Amino acid sequence: MKITIDTDKSQLTVSDKGSETSFELYSDEAFEVISRYYTKVGWNQKQSYSYSWMGRPIIQLPDDMVRLQEAIYKLQPDVIVETGVAHGGSLIFYASLCKAMGKGRVIGIDIEIRPHNRAAIEQHELFSYIELFEGSSIDEGLVSEVTKSVGDAPSVLVLLDSNHTYDHVAAELQAYSPLVTPSSYIIATDGIMRDVANVPKGNPDWVSDNPANAAEDFVKKNSAFIIEQPSWPFNESTLSKAPTHWPSAWIKRKETP
Repeated sequence: MKITIDTDKSQLTVSDKGSETSFELYSDEAFEVISRYYTKVGWNQKQSYSYSWMGRPIIQLPDDMVRLQEAIYKLQPDVIVETGVAHGGSLIFYASLCKAMGKGRVIGIDIEIRPHNRAAIEQHELFSYIELFEGSSIDEGLVSEVTKSVGDAPSVLVLLDSNHTYDHVAAELQAYSPLVTPSSYIIATDGIMRDVANVPKGNPDWVSDNPANAAEDFVKKNSAFIIEQPSWPFNESTLSKAPTHWPSAWIKRKETP
């Protein structure tokens, strides 16, 4: 495929397999083409590794974090569960929102929480909102411990951001979806893997071995859930799609199956 941007004519042209489609450069259609390659090139250049939240690396696309903030503020979850801790930036992000909202707590799970990361998280001023579990996110014993910690919380949101293989995400979806309360979500992050399979730092296997495919197959087998991006609470643009690393990620539990 070839993309041509002609700034003199204010036109974007996509040429693919002998066909050619042109859009006004300053249009929603052109934005969607450009944003797709913005995320692909940015992913390859590790753009998401250049941000932090309140002192901790967050390793997320800012567009996704703002959309997640919108959903958290609307849902007002009592518990936010995340698999994958890394540097702890996401946990601090959720904890800061819990403090601002005056409710909620955060559970972080990782197969290995490196000592320097654990120390930084535990020394952070928001650590009182956070509970850490170390071990495989799909270990039955650990899942049981997390389930006990969640208890009968009225509203629970879950994010899956650990091992991003299809099999692991599929297992996490089975393990943690029972914790998700009606109208809340279990979010299978980083489905962008299937879109970046062909970039220099990608992997051809990611075309099928990715979280988005696991999410799509999960909802086919579980009628209580649907893939549904939360609506934008504010939008004075004409856009309906935003740059994201999380395609097919937002798995919503229906009010009734």
